[in-house]
Amino acid sequence: MAAELDKRKLAYPPLIEPRINGNAEVAAGLAPVAAVLQRKVYAGTIIAAGGFDADGAASIVRLGDADLDASGRLFIANLDLPRRFAMDPPLNAYDRATFYGGDQRGYADHPSYDATAARASLQQQGTP
Repeated sequence: MAAELDKRKLAYPPLIEPRINGNAEVAAGLAPVAAVLQRKVYAGTIIAAGGFDADGAASIVRLGDADLDASGRLFIANLDLPRRFAMDPPLNAYDRATFYGGDQRGYADHPSYDATAARASLQQQGTP
């Protein structure tokens, strides 16, 4: 299918790694395979999604198996995700129950990471 899509010069085909199954991360920790296989026959832009952390996202792009990473669930809970990936602070947890409808809960109510506030909090707790 990827070879046929390549002939049609799509901007990018949707690609989700098979280690995600609906709402369950049934095979978390497995290496991405879909982007690797698709890259062999698809010359266009590949955007890979499906359970990437900061290292996995950087790795799949660095290796050339994908051109971009789509970290949708993490972005929902971490609107400052690129900065968090660069600085490596803890990530806010996402709540699947708030996806795809309702109100702002789960979308606009997660705190941004503030390195200054985090250091002050650690110092108050006696952690250097």
